Amino acid sequence: MLSYANLKDKGSQLLAVTSVTQEEFERVLPKFAEAYDELYPSTLNWKGKPRQRVRGGGMKSLLRQMEDKLLFILMYHKVYAIQAAHGLQFGLSQPQANYWIHRLLPVLQTALAKLDMTPERDGSQFAESLSPEAPADLQIDGTDRPCQRPKDAQTQRAVYSGKHKTHTTKNVLLVNEHTHQVEFLSATQPGSMHDKKVADTAGITYPSDATLTKDTGFQGYEPEGVPTCQPKKAERQVAQ
Repeated sequence: MLSYANLKDKGSQLLAVTSVTQEEFERVLPKFAEAYDELYPSTLNWKGKPRQRVRGGGMKSLLRQMEDKLLFILMYHKVYAIQAAHGLQFGLSQPQANYWIHRLLPVLQTALAKLDMTPERDGSQFAESLSPEAPADLQIDGTDRPCQRPKDAQTQRAVYSGKHKTHTTKNVLLVNEHTHQVEFLSATQPGSMHDKKVADTAGITYPSDATLTKDTGFQGYEPEGVPTCQPKKAERQVAQ
């Protein structure tokens, strides 16, 4: 069964299953514990009703340690396995895994907000959200996530991605080239929408000193006053 105690001294394995280093994990942990106590006070039970006995009474949770709760939810985000498979790593059934996923997601979101590690979601506020001291060398890209095939035919066509030959939802994100931190995350759009159109719809404002690296999915996306760079594929060499 996975636990943070078993992984914390195995840096490469911890990074592989969570995408964070031990230093980053332990930076988030205090705020995660603080957010957990705020969202789920010790005076209330798991149903949100006043406790009849002190916390810890009754059946013992397999995710008793706060470190293991954080490991559980970070690993869920990184690996994104089906709930039955994810729960198996921690000795949980599928219903138990479902319960903990929904319980811990808002805790992680609150903790990251406390650490100012959440991306800006409003494109019109993006320029103001960046630190003026930090270099604004940015990379823009689109991400597609598989989604369940909708029953409604019109919705089904909207989320069908011809590029990936499956049903997806899409976001555009901006990453700082120096810190590798996601600085902006657009609203979720149907998979059929082109990357450039998603960026246009987001209405992103850029600081005056920003530079932008993009790929061919953003051909023609030229924000005013922002130098852009789009790598070109090498020409195929024809054998003589």
